[in-house]
Amino acid sequence: MAAHDAWALICRLFAGGTPVLRATLSPREASALSVLGKAVKPTVVDQSFVLCPHCQQHRAQVWGNGRGGRMCRCPDCGPVAVEAYDGTALALDEDWLRQKMRLALGIESRDGIDDLGGSVWRLGEARRSPILLARDLSRVLHEPVLLDRVRVAGGDIRVITPRPSTTRGLPFGAGVQWLVLEERFTFYGGGITFIATSPSATPVVVDSATPVNGPFSADFRWATLPNDGKQVRFTDGQAKVFESLWSFKGEAVTAERIMQRAGLDSAKPSDLFKIKTKDKGKPEPVAQHAAYGALVVTQQRAGLYAMPCAAASSLHQISGKEETLMT
Repeated sequence: MAAHDAWALICRLFAGGTPVLRATLSPREASALSVLGKAVKPTVVDQSFVLCPHCQQHRAQVWGNGRGGRMCRCPDCGPVAVEAYDGTALALDEDWLRQKMRLALGIESRDGIDDLGGSVWRLGEARRSPILLARDLSRVLHEPVLLDRVRVAGGDIRVITPRPSTTRGLPFGAGVQWLVLEERFTFYGGGITFIATSPSATPVVVDSATPVNGPFSADFRWATLPNDGKQVRFTDGQAKVFESLWSFKGEAVTAERIMQRAGLDSAKPSDLFKIKTKDKGKPEPVAQHAAYGALVVTQQRAGLYAMPCAAASSLHQISGKEETLMT
């Protein structure tokens, strides 16, 4: 069990992000120090307060006893002598952790580690999957732009964090995989091993048409219409128009802005949903045209276009994340 206790201590130190007094370690954690090697190192902390050496329940101020020694006054124990080892602290060598995790995930050595700030690091890419390591899951949930900074075409993002005290379901949508540090990795042979499959995980097959962004699939190639539940498939250009509109979160914007963000040359969004003469009566073009009419609101005189469902989904996601973090 020493390796298991060692990994639990590593995870606790990483999640806390600060040194801990050696006196606060449990007996099992203290015994695990012998196998951790360079992963944990002694460090210096403020010595003006210590945990009471006698009861280890209260932090007490330290002062000199006038005879070259030190004392503290515990609310329960009264005056207690403080020895040098009572202030000994330990810290995780986080550089060691990040390097060992890169090895465990098979990340190429030429791909360096990027500090994204706020205790979030990009460890590199493994088989075209960007890997993020974060101290706190809520940091990534509150700033999804972190995911946009590392996203690559054709590769899912893997986010590794310690397990928070409470979670409800999967925190991310399609294209982002959450790996719980305590469950998907372990300490072995002086290094870190990746557990490829979580024992508690149930394989999930995701339909490419499954709604992820409101009524739209992850790539905006499909939409499930709210009124009748009908699924409609779109062309690449139509999907780019919908993705562009979605990015404005319900704001009414000009056709020029929409088409510029979509990277298309057409003058306005509706151009891509017109039914050509040769396609009249064909079910797919008719359904695409109808879907555009159902999902996009046009202010013809002002020349503005908006997608109301994008605004509603954005508000729902924010409230859902707040509820998750408060629960």
